Amino acid sequence: MRAWNAPGLPVLPVSGPQVVLHDTASGGRVESRPDGPARLYVCGITPYDATHIGHANTYVAFDLLNRAWRSAGHEVRYVQNVTDVDDPLLERADKVGVDWVELAERETELFRKDMEALRVLPPVEYVGAVESIPLVIELIERLEAAGSVYRVDQDLYFSVAADPAFGEESNYDRETMLRLFGERGGDPDRPGKKDPLDCVVWRGERDGEPAWDSPFGPGRPGWHIECAAIALTHLGAAFDVQAGGSDLVFPHHEMCAGHVQVATGESFARVYTHAGMVAYDGEKMSKSLGNLVFVSALRNSDIDPMAIRLALLRHHYRSDWEWTDAHLWRAVDDVAEWRRALALGAGAPAAPVVEELLAALADDLDAPRATAAVDAWVRATLGTDGLADTSDPEAAVTLLPVLDAALGLAL
Repeated sequence: MRAWNAPGLPVLPVSGPQVVLHDTASGGRVESRPDGPARLYVCGITPYDATHIGHANTYVAFDLLNRAWRSAGHEVRYVQNVTDVDDPLLERADKVGVDWVELAERETELFRKDMEALRVLPPVEYVGAVESIPLVIELIERLEAAGSVYRVDQDLYFSVAADPAFGEESNYDRETMLRLFGERGGDPDRPGKKDPLDCVVWRGERDGEPAWDSPFGPGRPGWHIECAAIALTHLGAAFDVQAGGSDLVFPHHEMCAGHVQVATGESFARVYTHAGMVAYDGEKMSKSLGNLVFVSALRNSDIDPMAIRLALLRHHYRSDWEWTDAHLWRAVDDVAEWRRALALGAGAPAAPVVEELLAALADDLDAPRATAAVDAWVRATLGTDGLADTSDPEAAVTLLPVLDAALGLAL
């Protein structure tokens, strides 16, 4: 599958520090020192409605990781999936009377345009669920050989008991796991399962649903096995960072880890890191509630995508927060002020800002701290806190490529 077009990425004359991230599994901070190219997997969209601000918050957050690694001198191998066949997509297509393939292609293309507008660096491998079916079949066969797959009617299930490390990614107790599994696409009450938490890896053919041939009979992949197979194939086991929204901690990332760990005997990822949830009108922004703010709608209303991106950067990626018009309009005004200060050419000393900005992003992607450093430079340069400071004649020349390369803001 084709990814989106890459924005230009300036090469910085300075290097950033090594990146430290919060690890969901350990609950602590981990310095990421990749052995070879940094390997990153970020779970992608199910393309039946794209791209709302909650999506954008996640992909901008881990775009910062991509950029921070590059600033620290690492190559990056970034992989992302598209779940272009799944129950929510099929249900939406049926409800609106559109072919499911057409719907998936249309919404994936919209997602590409939104990511380009927000200047998110594209993955080197952008892989759809449909095209990954051979990879899924191969991984299921490995799980079968390990004795960790069993049949319930026409479906195949993964036995979570086969993974001694099951539960170590989320650290949730069983009661919480059962609740979240039921809320997030699982089927804990299905008769015939060995454990209510066991998850489907191959869904046998149903009337009116798409299906593909396999050694297990016609059907289609389960959600978790799709990402596990793609990540394992394109990144290998024990890759550097598995990332996504915090709603993926369980069951999705726990199950992905279980599949790979049983099949390979190695850990799935070294670090698991998760973006917070974005609310709107007092509720988590979600398709099921319909309380969505779409990036494309903002763009079509002539909102500068750099203002949208800055509004997201004002919040730490791990925090839960609520989108408001006030956040957006503040960012619109701030982008205008930043551009006004940069247009002067000369300004307050830029070197301390560059150092602080790169240090902030290396410190668990602390974008609010990074943008605050730029705000302080803008105030000093424009004299809004007193006398204007234009003592650095190369301030704009120094700052512009750093804002672009590190924060993804083309000003």
